[in-house]
Amino acid sequence: MIVVRKAQAGDSRIIASFQIFLARETEQLELDPADVEQGVKAVFSDPGKGCYYIAKCGGDIAGSLLITYEWSDWRNRTILWIQSVYVVPKHRNKHVFRYLYEHIKQRVEDNPGLGGIRLYVDVTNKKAMQVYRHLGMNSEHYRLFEWIPS
Repeated sequence: MIVVRKAQAGDSRIIASFQIFLARETEQLELDPADVEQGVKAVFSDPGKGCYYIAKCGGDIAGSLLITYEWSDWRNRTILWIQSVYVVPKHRNKHVFRYLYEHIKQRVEDNPGLGGIRLYVDVTNKKAMQVYRHLGMNSEHYRLFEWIPS
C-alpha cells in the first residue's frame, strides 16, 4: 500500500539523497551533498519556496517530489510545479509517482485558488513522458527555454 504525505523536516536527509541520485541518474551530474542538503532544508525553513511530498510503501520512503509555485495573472490562481521527482529503483513500476501525482491533483481540485499543475522533463526522458501522458498531462502548449549560468 502506498501512502502519500507532506514531508517533514526530519525527511530532509533522505530527500537530499534522492536529489543526488536523481542528478546522477538523469543528467550525469555530481552535486555537492552539502549544497543539496542546505537547499532541501531551505524549503522546510521557508514554505514560500515550496513543499515536498513523500510516498511511503510499507515502511520505506519510496519516492518524493517538490512542489513550487507560479502565480498566473491570466488565471488569477497559483500553478503548482512538480519538480525533483524521484522514485527509489526497487519501487519503480509500482505506481509510486501516480499516487504522488493524484495527491497533488486532488489538492488542485479541492482548492479554487489553485489553477493547475505543470512540470518539465528532459527531452531524452522518454519513459517519464510516457508516464505523464498516461496520467492525462500534455505537452501541447509550451516549450521551456532557460538560461542558467555555469
